[in-house]
Amino acid sequence: MTTDTVRPGTDVPEPLAGAAPAAPRRFRLSLRPGAGQQHRAGPVAYLLLGVAALLSLFPLYWTMVAASTDNTRVSQTPPPFVPGPNLLKNLAAAWEDAAMGKALTNSFIVATTIALSTVLFATLAGFAFAKLRFRGRNILLMLVIGTMMVPPQLSVVPLFMMMTELGWGQKLPAVIFPTLVSAVGVFFMRQYLTEALPDELIEAGRVDGAHSLRIFWSIVLPVARPAMAVLFMITFVHAWNDFFWPFIVLDMTNPTIPVALTQLSAGYVRDQSLIMAGALLGTLPLLVMFVVFGKQIVGGIMQGAVKG
Repeated sequence: MTTDTVRPGTDVPEPLAGAAPAAPRRFRLSLRPGAGQQHRAGPVAYLLLGVAALLSLFPLYWTMVAASTDNTRVSQTPPPFVPGPNLLKNLAAAWEDAAMGKALTNSFIVATTIALSTVLFATLAGFAFAKLRFRGRNILLMLVIGTMMVPPQLSVVPLFMMMTELGWGQKLPAVIFPTLVSAVGVFFMRQYLTEALPDELIEAGRVDGAHSLRIFWSIVLPVARPAMAVLFMITFVHAWNDFFWPFIVLDMTNPTIPVALTQLSAGYVRDQSLIMAGALLGTLPLLVMFVVFGKQIVGGIMQGAVKG
């Protein structure tokens, strides 16, 4: 049995010669019970997640049920909760009555162009505001953030006059160009790159003789890929579902999905099942995109959340 002696001038006992050294405190803390073990969800967690999933999927299920019945059945009380036999018939009628083929093509062009341009310009501006040093940077950033406080309804009249002067009335460029970049996207990328991009990487690129665009292409883009994926998804969905501005500058001869759906509700008696069938057609591309790219987007989020 060994005993410890007290080091002069301290209250910490010093082990005798030949005794095994004490483990460092950091090492001892890592051996606490349960350290390094994976936590498993209990039945309550699974129950709550299941309820949340059902509540999230119920609107989509109800849209499919309403689209598969007729207008009389949808208007009954209580409404039906079991799909009917008219789904394909209502989908075909909505496709023909609302020119859904052209609307889907226009919505895909508009949403993809807006999402790509927003990701590119927002990443460039976010990198400049986060890591580059130039005169007036804080003032410009405050101006960008200040534009988020202005209601979009205030710019409708001058923006419509501008699009008319450019000859873009009833054309897709009138929808695309005013939303090529967003202040929310710039602020989002700026906040992400401030935390995720070390200054040492940029300095190393400077030492190697790389200019700003080279640094952006070789260093910033790989680091910003998770945030860019999230921003692309959010912007694409927002542009796909946007109704206010496309409804002002487009007509039924060149519509997007939300504008085309108004054609289904233009009659004296609204056919709710037909409207739901059109809404289901407009939602399916978003579901397909999430199924195809959802794993990559979630993986990118998790990659960006883990440091080191």
